[in-house]
Amino acid sequence: MLIGIGIIVLGFVIMGLDSEPHGFGFLGLTLGPIVTLGGFLFQFYAIFAHSEKK
Repeated sequence: MLIGIGIIVLGFVIMGLDSEPHGFGFLGLTLGPIVTLGGFLFQFYAIFAHSEKK
């Protein structure tokens, strides 16, 4: 789960690095949200995946 949190934070950092006004460039509108969404999907997988340990 820590990896997922790291990916989410990385997505927000990428959005913050956009040099366009108000984040309307490629990093703020495309790449950052995709990375953040990937982090949330990773988190959902980490929470709901069943472990085979018994």
